Amino acid sequence: MIVIQAKLIFLNQEDKQIVLDLMRRWSSCMRFAYKRLLEGYDRKTLKRDLQGMFDLNSRYVDDAIMKARSTLESARQLDNNPKKVIFGGRDLFGKLQKRHINGKEYQKLKTKWQERRKGNLYSRGDKSKKGNLNTRIEVKENGTFLRINVGERKYVYARIEAGYKKNKRREELLQEIAESNIPYSVELKLKNGNIYAYFAIEEEYPEIKITKEKGVIGIDINAYPENISWTEVDEKGNLISYGSIPMPELASGSKDKREYFRWQYAHEIVKIAKEKGKAIVIEKLDIKEKGKRGDFSGRKSRRIRHSFSYKSLLSKIKTLAKREGIEVIEVNPSYTSIIGMLKYAPQYMITKDIAAAYVIARRGLGLQEKIPDNYMKFLNALTVEELEELKEYVKKTVRNKHLREKHIKEIKKAIKFLQSLESKPGRVLEPLDGTSFSAYDFWRVLKVAVVTPLSPEKVPRDFSALKELLIQGKWGDP
Repeated sequence: MIVIQAKLIFLNQEDKQIVLDLMRRWSSCMRFAYKRLLEGYDRKTLKRDLQGMFDLNSRYVDDAIMKARSTLESARQLDNNPKKVIFGGRDLFGKLQKRHINGKEYQKLKTKWQERRKGNLYSRGDKSKKGNLNTRIEVKENGTFLRINVGERKYVYARIEAGYKKNKRREELLQEIAESNIPYSVELKLKNGNIYAYFAIEEEYPEIKITKEKGVIGIDINAYPENISWTEVDEKGNLISYGSIPMPELASGSKDKREYFRWQYAHEIVKIAKEKGKAIVIEKLDIKEKGKRGDFSGRKSRRIRHSFSYKSLLSKIKTLAKREGIEVIEVNPSYTSIIGMLKYAPQYMITKDIAAAYVIARRGLGLQEKIPDNYMKFLNALTVEELEELKEYVKKTVRNKHLREKHIKEIKKAIKFLQSLESKPGRVLEPLDGTSFSAYDFWRVLKVAVVTPLSPEKVPRDFSALKELLIQGKWGDP
């Protein structure tokens, strides 16, 4: 999606006031629709009732309902209470409630909150209406204007000021959009007494030509150290080549600088995929606030999001790949690091990050990861007593309190898992009926049993010590 921001300049103050009143009514309509959606009202009923209530045409009302539904779904996805959503911003509202400032500063804060709450208008594009019916871009001799529908056959015109000199291309692009009749959405926002327009145009991507038919490129993005690990695999899942792209620029610097380099790194990945003629496999973008079990604990989830915008980088890779006609496959990231470090890092003598990228690539091809036979023999021989000894060893050797507690918690889960298997002879690798355990728990217990003793103070980068166990089935005193 391409978004162009511009300031609206009105011919007179009266026209501006008419639009401000429209924005106020639309914002009220959206908030009202939100409350009714919480109560279970359906779209058709709301669309019929709200038109007369807020003196808006059916398109404006429909867009208000859509925005309200989007806000509601967003709150639910983030595990926030939908009934406690505050339009205008919770942080600003909290500051106003505390009354920690007075006079002009308080009034300035109140005005800012009211602008965010009441100064909104959204109008979706429509291909059948040659762009946008309620808010249409029109090119005239004296400039580019936005025609705003403010009532039955009543329109207000505002000149679009997209910038000067280096931003002149914005106005030219808006003119091209107006003349091409492609659909575009317009969102109006009130800021510091001025009305700004945001024009959004959906990109039309070329047909997908590079698919997973000949293999894929698996991508694993790491927070510490900042790098992208990638692997190339053939259509059967065999490892062909791999590499790592360091990203030191994303650790610090201004927002614009980091954004620039995210695009550069995304270009590098897409270039690799294009040269090798393979699809790209990435982790799913829906990282929750509380994290996931397995690969994405809450702590790692927060670290990834805040250190270098993990989600933003993956989104850019998706966008650039689509522009090049390259298929992008998204997979569940759970346990990719654990499986990679245990199964492929010692086998191919690669880092755990490269190994994780390899698991992601194979998962994109639909391949399942089975625990190697020698690992299963080790697990079948593992006892609760040995894990209890490991727990005591960790208590004595690990100085870092947080890491020590983390290890002990993992060992306790592993002990509980082994105890649940005592009634199951052979300890078969399968989901366990009547329990909360899954096949992934075998990998987790394996990590506790073989990785923790190797390096209890930190996760090692070199897993060659596991090669004898993995290949030859040899292990010593746990």
